[in-house]
Amino acid sequence: MEKKKVVLAFSGGLDTSYCAIYLAKEMGLEVHAALANTGGFSAEELAKIEKRAYDLGVKSYVALDVTQDYYNTAIKYMIFGNVLKNATYPISVSSERMSQATAIAKYAEQIGADYLCHGSTGAGNDQVRFDMVFNIIAPEIEVIALIREKRLSREEEISYLRSHGVDFDFKKAEYSINQGIWGTSVGGKETLTSSETLPEEAYPSQLKESKSRRITLTFEKGEFVGLDGKRFDDRIAAIQALQAVAAPYAIGRDMHVGDTIIGIKGRVGFEAAAPMIIIKAHHMLEKHTLTKWQLFWKDQIAAFYGNYLHEGQYYDPVMRDMEAMLESSQRTVSGDVYVDLHPYRFVVVGIKSEHDLMSNAFGAYGETMSDWTSDDVKGFGKIFGNQNKIWYKVNKGMK
Repeated sequence: MEKKKVVLAFSGGLDTSYCAIYLAKEMGLEVHAALANTGGFSAEELAKIEKRAYDLGVKSYVALDVTQDYYNTAIKYMIFGNVLKNATYPISVSSERMSQATAIAKYAEQIGADYLCHGSTGAGNDQVRFDMVFNIIAPEIEVIALIREKRLSREEEISYLRSHGVDFDFKKAEYSINQGIWGTSVGGKETLTSSETLPEEAYPSQLKESKSRRITLTFEKGEFVGLDGKRFDDRIAAIQALQAVAAPYAIGRDMHVGDTIIGIKGRVGFEAAAPMIIIKAHHMLEKHTLTKWQLFWKDQIAAFYGNYLHEGQYYDPVMRDMEAMLESSQRTVSGDVYVDLHPYRFVVVGIKSEHDLMSNAFGAYGETMSDWTSDDVKGFGKIFGNQNKIWYKVNKGMK
C-alpha cells in the first residue's frame, strides 16, 4: 500500500527534526523535507541541513531558493515605505514567512502531497502565518502542526529523538537566533523580561571596526542600487555588500516590543545593519524629493502595510493597492545619500539628487525669499488662518 506524502517545512532545528521522525514512525507517512531559503543560509549551512534531513530518514529533501521572490514581494515595498514596526523593528524575520510558506505550499502541490507540516509552537506568530498561507495556497492539503498540537516541551522532544537513535547534541541554547538578509532576531533570557537588554556576546555580529568611514548609497526610483559608486543590477547583492561593510561596526541593534498576532506582548532583540541604514537613508532622500502630502500619506499607508505584512496578511488584495501607491511615490526618489559609519551607530549626513526640492532658486529657509514678496506673505497669512479667526469671533469666550 502506497504511503501518504507529507511535506515538512524543514529548518534542521529541534522542532522540525522531531517532526521528521514522528511523521514517519508514528503516523506512517512518507516525509519530504523542504527548506525555503530567503538568503539567511550559507552554502555550508545548507549542506549541513541537507545531511541532517537524510540522517533523519526523510524520503527526499529540497532547498527552495526564494530570495529574489522575498525581495520582489516584501523587501522592496518595506524600503519604499520606510517600514519599521513600532518605529523600531524592520520586521526582519516575520516578513520572510510569506515567501517561505508560499514556496513550501506550492512544492507540496507539485509533488501531490496529502499533508503539510510545520514545526511552530502554539505560543508564537509563525503558527498563524504558516496556517493561513498553507490554507490559501493549498486549501485541499491538510495542515499538521505537531509541536503545537502535542504541546511538547524541548526536553520531551530531545528524549523522543534519542529513543529513536537520534542525538544531534541539541543543547538548550540561551538564545534563539533567526538570521536572514533583512536582519537577525535574537530571543531568550533578557528578552523574556521587561527590564533587561541583550549583552554584547548575544549578538552574532561583534564590533570589529573602530575607524569611522563615510559611504555613499545610490537609489533609483526608491530602490537601493549602488554602494560607493559601484552599481549592482542584483538588488540582493547590493544589500549583502552594504551588510558586509556595516556589520563590523555593530550597527543596527535594538530591542523591539510589539503586540503579537495572538494578543500577547512580545520582546525580541535584533541587529539589522544594512536594513536600518537603507531605510534611514531612503527616508532622508524622500524628505528632499517628495511633497508634504506624499510623505504624509506614505507614512499612514506604510504603517498599516508593515503591520499587516507582519501578521501574515500578505494575500489580502488591499496589500496590492498599497503597493501600487508606494511604487508610484518613488518616481523621483533617485540620488545619492551620504552616511557616516561609527562604532555602534551611523549618521545620515545628506543627499544629492536632481529631484531635490530644497532649491535656493525658490528661496533659502529662514534666509532669503526669491519667488514671492512681503505683501504676498502678508496676504497669505490672513487667508491661511481665516477660518480659525472666524471660529473664534463666532464662539467668543471659548479660547
